[in-house]
Amino acid sequence: MEFEIELNNNNKQLDIGIKEESRRNVAEVLKTLLANEFTLSLKTKGAHWNVVGADFVDKHQLFESQYEELSVIIDDVAERIRQLGFATPVSMAEFSSLTTLKEKNGELIKSLKLIECLLEDHEEIIRFLRKSIDVAERNGDDGTADFFIATMQQHEKTAWFLRSHLI
Repeated sequence: MEFEIELNNNNKQLDIGIKEESRRNVAEVLKTLLANEFTLSLKTKGAHWNVVGADFVDKHQLFESQYEELSVIIDDVAERIRQLGFATPVSMAEFSSLTTLKEKNGELIKSLKLIECLLEDHEEIIRFLRKSIDVAERNGDDGTADFFIATMQQHEKTAWFLRSHLI
C-alpha cells in the first residue's frame, strides 16, 4: 500500500532554512534509522516473548520496558522524517530493504544470549548514529544532528543496562 502525501496543500513550500536536497539526504539516513529501530523493536519483542530460564520474569519485564522505549523512538524518528517534508517507510518490505541489522527467526533462547544479541544491535545503531550526526551537520541540519545525539544517548544507556547483565 502506497501513500501519497501532498506537501503543498496550501501552496506553501516547506521553508525551514535547509535546501530540499540537503533535507532529502538527511531523510534518507533517518529512513535507515527508522528501519533499524523497527527491526530492533521486533527483535526485542521477540526476546520478550521467547526468553526462557530461571530469570524469565525479570528478563521478560526488562525486554518489555525496552520494547516500549523503542516504540517512542520509532515514532520520534518517523515524525522527524515528516518534519523534513518526506514520507516515512511503512511496509515490512521497505524496512527489510533499509535496515542494517540482521533478523533472527523466533526460537526459545536463554536470557544471556538474547541480551548479547540485543546489545550488538544497540551498539550497531550507536555507531550508525555517530556517522549520521556528521551527515546532518554537513547538510546544515543542526536540529536532526541534535536529534541523533539524543537518540544515541538513549541507546548508550540501554546498551549499558544490557552489558551490565553480562559481567
